[in-house]
Amino acid sequence: MGVAVGSEDRFGAIGYGREALAPFATRATESRGRLQPEPASPTRTPFQRDRDRIVHSTAFRRLAHKTQVFVHHEGDHFRSRLTHTIEVAQIARAIARALRLDEDLTEALALAHDLGHTPYGHTGEDALHAVMEPYGGFDHNAQTLRIVTRLEHRYAAFDGLNLSLEALDGLVKHNGPLTDAQGVPTGRYEGRGLPHAFLDFAGLSALDLSTQPGLEAQAAAISDDIAYNAHDIDDGLRAGHIALPPLLEAVPFLKRQIEEIDRIHPGLDPDRRIAELVRRLITAMVEDVLAEATRRLDAVRPQSLNDVAQASRPLIAFSAEMAETDRQIKGYLFPALYRHPRVVKIRTEAARVVTDLFALYMQRPQEMPEVWQKGVSHDDPQRLARRVCDYIAGMTDRYALIEHRRLFDDSPSLR
Repeated sequence: MGVAVGSEDRFGAIGYGREALAPFATRATESRGRLQPEPASPTRTPFQRDRDRIVHSTAFRRLAHKTQVFVHHEGDHFRSRLTHTIEVAQIARAIARALRLDEDLTEALALAHDLGHTPYGHTGEDALHAVMEPYGGFDHNAQTLRIVTRLEHRYAAFDGLNLSLEALDGLVKHNGPLTDAQGVPTGRYEGRGLPHAFLDFAGLSALDLSTQPGLEAQAAAISDDIAYNAHDIDDGLRAGHIALPPLLEAVPFLKRQIEEIDRIHPGLDPDRRIAELVRRLITAMVEDVLAEATRRLDAVRPQSLNDVAQASRPLIAFSAEMAETDRQIKGYLFPALYRHPRVVKIRTEAARVVTDLFALYMQRPQEMPEVWQKGVSHDDPQRLARRVCDYIAGMTDRYALIEHRRLFDDSPSLR
């Protein structure tokens, strides 16, 4: 590798366009193609086309009105699922550029990673999974695959977006391998099996679920962690749901950062002080990832995509020290922010919206738009439930509440 640790440009951030991709990068010229063959574009690589299709998809636009942590009533300055996604893509591209990976594939995976999220964030996902348990459950990562392979209807020749196999592999293995070499589910799916949407995907055999994802997917995944750590602290502090003193006590790294900020910029106003802290957190985490990735790549010295796939662990990760900081941040935010009484109140009301809508559509599918009613009936409850699930999962926060108010006399305010 020969990547030194020192100044900003040690990671190749300057002059990237003049450098060749690293041997372990995914090459668009060597793409395995798409499930539905298409003529090559004369102006764009396969991964650029993947990115563009994601950006122009209906599911991507809907992210603008889906909850990250705070519902849209809380204010215009908090992150939505879309602004979170854009932040993830920015961080991921920076990491890809520094490590000489394919930036377009990295960006595509970052932009698509949350397409399968329901309205009301993880609250909506938990509620939808609960009502869907008799029918195979719900998983937002698996729903992303369902969207890009089936539910988007923008092209005359195929359903979905017909993304490259490299993009599908990165989306499916967003959080790492799904099975062991014998095909037994591992990680988050150990003991409960793979989600229905994965098993229902006709092209699953074209993906090796037991191997590590490509480095572009690994870069997108860790950028997701960096982004939501930083912006949940930012939004939580600005909303007044968490306070700086207990956060600093829980996370010594942040305490050291604020002490340095106060030394260099005494008397800084509160908003700028928070922004500077968040900026420093992102910078430190990105630089830590790049340094740790360099160490791991130097140790393994992968010369191909297969070498990356067969590695015993991810090659893009936090160092042990930063991983501990990551755990401390999550350990503080879970009870202090995600279980804050105001957040819990809204979560409870939002879960009721999803649960009520599911029950009603299952009884009266004619209440869904005509296109969603086609081909389903009470004679096939499994198919009906999955159709209702797809419909609700695609809703924005606002549309779900509008539908609830149309169909029920008593709707929550979510305030």
